[in-house]
Amino acid sequence: MAIDMESLAEATSGAIGALVSTTILYPLDTCKTKYQAEVRAQNQQKYRNLSDVLWEAISTRQVLSLYQGLGTKNLQSFVSQFVYFYGYSFFKRLYLENSGNKSIGTKANLVVAAAAGACTVIVTQPLDTAASRMQTSEFGKSKGLWKTLSEGKWTEAYDGLGISLLLTSNPSIQV
Repeated sequence: MAIDMESLAEATSGAIGALVSTTILYPLDTCKTKYQAEVRAQNQQKYRNLSDVLWEAISTRQVLSLYQGLGTKNLQSFVSQFVYFYGYSFFKRLYLENSGNKSIGTKANLVVAAAAGACTVIVTQPLDTAASRMQTSEFGKSKGLWKTLSEGKWTEAYDGLGISLLLTSNPSIQV
């Protein structure tokens, strides 16, 4: 089977776009993730809002810690977008070849998109889990990708896979 250059081009451009946006927005994403992951026991909360997370990083001179896990998140984003765009383009072409249609309808498009999304989630869930763990670790205390993933059981890297797979079909469910 020959390499599908159109799918490869779409996948590469999607992946590069993901790298740029992830890198630019990562400090905000870290603040959001730390804020959401905070344990709120007995009405005592460390962060009242996202800016509290940012000010903690600034006041403790840990601003660069807002980027802890960026390499893993960039890897996850790149792989995720590459797999999604390649899978979508591949499944769409496969559908069109097998159905004999010249264009893809709405329902078929949703199925193709859900299939590409499912492939993406299965491939990238461990990276997403590791990136979240790195973001929620104490400022300046983040571990590398391999150490983060190897601390628990390998199956823990797939925590949340079921709900992530369900979310890939969200637009399909609404039709």
